[in-house]
Amino acid sequence: MKKKIILDCDPGHDDAVAIMLAAASNKIEILGLTCVAGNTTLDNTKLNSLKICSLIGRTDINIYSGSDKPLKYELVTAEHVHGKSGLDIESSSIEIDHNYKINKLHAVDFIIQTCHENVDPIYLCPTGPLTNIALALKKDPTIANKIKEIVFMGGAGLCLGNITPVAEFNIYVDPHAANIVLNSNIPLVMMGLDVTHKVNVNDKIIETIKANNNKASNFFADLMKFYSKFHRKLYQVDETPLHDPCVIAHLIDPSIFQGKFVNVQVEEESSLTRGKTVVDWWGVTGRTPNCYVMIEADHKKFFSLLSTELKKLN
Repeated sequence: MKKKIILDCDPGHDDAVAIMLAAASNKIEILGLTCVAGNTTLDNTKLNSLKICSLIGRTDINIYSGSDKPLKYELVTAEHVHGKSGLDIESSSIEIDHNYKINKLHAVDFIIQTCHENVDPIYLCPTGPLTNIALALKKDPTIANKIKEIVFMGGAGLCLGNITPVAEFNIYVDPHAANIVLNSNIPLVMMGLDVTHKVNVNDKIIETIKANNNKASNFFADLMKFYSKFHRKLYQVDETPLHDPCVIAHLIDPSIFQGKFVNVQVEEESSLTRGKTVVDWWGVTGRTPNCYVMIEADHKKFFSLLSTELKKLN
């Protein structure tokens, strides 16, 4: 049976790859894309979602508009990574199917409605700040019993941060939302920087996937050409971490990743450590484990999966 997912995203170059991977897989059924402000503004993430789905010929996927700001803090974006549009590329612009529109139902209400209407278990797959998920849980706590698992990209467990010395971007943007999710008693899987930095993409991989010679694979190459600039300059290496597709890859093939079930909490207020995911790896606090934190990845298996799946698209 296909895993039914709601992909909650803030596209974003790596979000775009996650969307394509989910759309291609015969093990995934996308019930909807819910947009949130994060990598860029909500208006941009909605527009980018329309562009991605139009390009791969999946205008059957319903897209919903969510929160335009975090629960308490002002919005922080990552346009220094993703460009002004949030999806800058150097090739020609992407055309949106003129009949393809954002659904009028709010993303939070869509999440709640979908959880209640589906008999089969629902997987929530956030690849941006956790604002929409937290708001849905606050508005209707009973959906917690309807969610099979939340697999989210965010956090830095045993490694350094990427927006501050200790915090990963998605959690930093809305730490209050992250704590609501982490304390929801829903099964959780954290795909943080520990694991996303073990699936780095380099020029050889980009060319290998581009050799699929289809629209999706060419788009992947265009995305990586722009996206790699920031990361290669920051980390001084010729490769780039591919964060968000890890969420979808885990659902398709859980054997790619390894981790440990531990307690995770988030620092909400500190000016020094806001957004830090406090991972109790050795159980020293005595807090009850609440999240499966992934720290290892099979690089070869991950990119083999990605290349194979992207080849299935337009």
